[in-house]
Amino acid sequence: MKKEIHPEYREVLFHDTSVDKYWLIRSTLDTTETREWEDGKTYPYYAVEISSASHPFYTGQHKI
Repeated sequence: MKKEIHPEYREVLFHDTSVDKYWLIRSTLDTTETREWEDGKTYPYYAVEISSASHPFYTGQHKI
């Protein structure tokens, strides 16, 4: 990749607030909030309202 044209690719802590579940994954998401994770390190933090942990389609509660 060319230098200085791509966003920073780093570990980001995502939080599904509807079920209080956390994921630490790599992302280019730009956020100013940070939180401490179970490993004692501080990571950029981003809250989401719905994810595969809470969406009815993925949890098996989706009715057709």
